[in-house]
Formats: sequence, C-alpha cells, structure tokens
Amino acid sequence: MNDRVTMTVDGGVADVRLNRPDKMNALDPAMFDGIIAAIDALAAMPAVRCVVLSGEGRAFCAGLDMASMAAGGSGIDLTTRSHGLANRVQQLAWGWRMLPMPVIAAVHGVAFGGGFQIMSGADMRIAHPDTRFAIRESHWGLVPDMAGVALWRTLARDDVLRELSYTAREFDAREGERLGFVTRLSDDPLAGAMALAATIAARSPQAIRGIKRLYNLAADADAAAVLQAETDEQLKVTRTPDQIEQVRANMERRAAVFGD
Repeated sequence: MNDRVTMTVDGGVADVRLNRPDKMNALDPAMFDGIIAAIDALAAMPAVRCVVLSGEGRAFCAGLDMASMAAGGSGIDLTTRSHGLANRVQQLAWGWRMLPMPVIAAVHGVAFGGGFQIMSGADMRIAHPDTRFAIRESHWGLVPDMAGVALWRTLARDDVLRELSYTAREFDAREGERLGFVTRLSDDPLAGAMALAATIAARSPQAIRGIKRLYNLAADADAAAVLQAETDEQLKVTRTPDQIEQVRANMERRAAVFGD
C-alpha cells in the first residue's frame, strides 16, 4: 500500500480511505497501485469482518485523472486477466466484490466514472444526499471498463443503465437511491457506514462470508446452482464453534466472541 490509500483496523472493521484529497481522489497510476494493494492486504486478513471504504476531503472519487493519463499513465494493459476474471483496471472495482468480507462504501461529494464503478463494487453504498454521480465515460469518448457493467446489472434496470451510460449525465443521491445504486442516504455517510459495519462485525464471520458468496453466485448462476449453494453453505456453518457461540450469545443476551 502507498500514501494514496490509508487503512486502520479496529474491532474487526477496516477503515479504508482514498487519500488524494487535493485532487478529489482522482485515479492516477499511484492510486491504482494503492487500491489494489489494499484489496490484496484485506484478502489476507481473516480477522477483518467488514470493510468501510470512503474518500478523504471533498469527494469520494472524481474518476480518472485525465491529465495523469495523458501524461503517460494510459499505457495500462487491458488484455491480461491479471486478477482472476478481471484485468488490472477492473480489479479497482471488482476486487471489493470478490473480498470474502462485506464492503460498505461511504460516499460524499462526487463519484464520477471510475469512482462510481469503485463505489459499485461495494456490497452496500451509503451516500450523503448532496452527492453527485455519473457514468462519465462517454463524455470522454470511452466506455465503462472498470467492472461497472458486470456490477450494475444487479443494481439497476437495463434501460436505466443505457440512458445513464449513453448521456453521461449527472444525477444526485436521491435519484441514485431510487434507481438502486444507493442503499440509503445519510447526512454523515461515514458514521452510518461504520455503525452498519459494527453490526455486521458482531455476527458470525463464517455465516457472513457464506452469505456474501451466495449473493455473488446469484448474479450468474441458475436456480439449481443457487439452491445447491444454499445447502452447501449451510452445512459449512451448522454446529461449528462460531454458530454455537452465536446461539449462546443470543440466548444469554451478550456480545458473541468468535474465533478468526
């Protein structure tokens, strides 16, 4: 990880922040490196039970730093599937969805283009009502290529996605909530996301990770595969120490204590 992304962990919750506030957290090559390094680090941290992703300063992420790209940062290899199904660019958004633990994006200011796609990789998105969004790529003569198309199909209708992508128009958080991109609004999205993360971190981590795998699978699988996966995931957690501890804690009205 580099100075473009910061991370602290407390109580099983990782607080990850895009840290280029003077440029509204716009994406330059160093930001690419920092985000991917953060995702890689989180994938190897079993004690982290939930992630909150936010941006420092006035915005979540303003998208690509076009000046940086024009100055030589545009030579990124798009053809190599360097991260499983994804290439390096797609990993900036797809990587959050593929992490084993839930990710909550706390969004304010703007989330344009690549920033909107990164936000969409989170499991849930809490946004300030004044936040502005845009699928911005066609404004620059480009197409969305940071895993957005793969992520948005589970959030919004096809015709809505086409209209927003063809026009590159801006829309606010209230419209984003109505369309399905925003989970809920908050005047303090970071505080709201941290509170939600604490609630999730108090649940059995094995169960939460199994639930995330189920919903990730449901985007592509047929009914037979999903039904089988439900059974498989249930068998993995039933009568495990964490599941027994969850039941005991509920019965005894206390906080559960889980193994990592």
